[in-house]
Amino acid sequence: MQVFLYDTTLRDGTQREGLARSLADKLKIARELDRFGMHYIEGGWPGSNPKDAAFFREAATHHWNAKIAAFGSTRRAHANPADDANLQALLAAQTPVVTLVGKSSQLHVTHVLETTLDENLAMIADSVHLMKQQGKEVVYDAEHF
Repeated sequence: MQVFLYDTTLRDGTQREGLARSLADKLKIARELDRFGMHYIEGGWPGSNPKDAAFFREAATHHWNAKIAAFGSTRRAHANPADDANLQALLAAQTPVVTLVGKSSQLHVTHVLETTLDENLAMIADSVHLMKQQGKEVVYDAEHF
């Protein structure tokens, strides 16, 4: 069995009050993770802020041993995945890997997303399908599983 290492430092590692990294910081950390031998480096959420979008533009100009992943959510409920701004931002990041986060708890589907379980499964399937059509490797983050 082969084990792959997937690092979330550039996104998850910045989710605390008072912690802010510059674009230069993010690139330096990514290069160190790459040197360390990390297989996957999650660069952030390109649809969430200009700094993450800039990271992906800059990362595209570098050679990486690791696979750089862009993180984002599945399509919105009852929306066309091709028209979803978040999914389009993931594609615009031009990474070989896309990590899609989706709700995996019945409670969160019905009370947070306020949709049906069937629609949630369609949101996941449609989003994965769009990314696979574009040649992306997809990692699914089963939030609240």
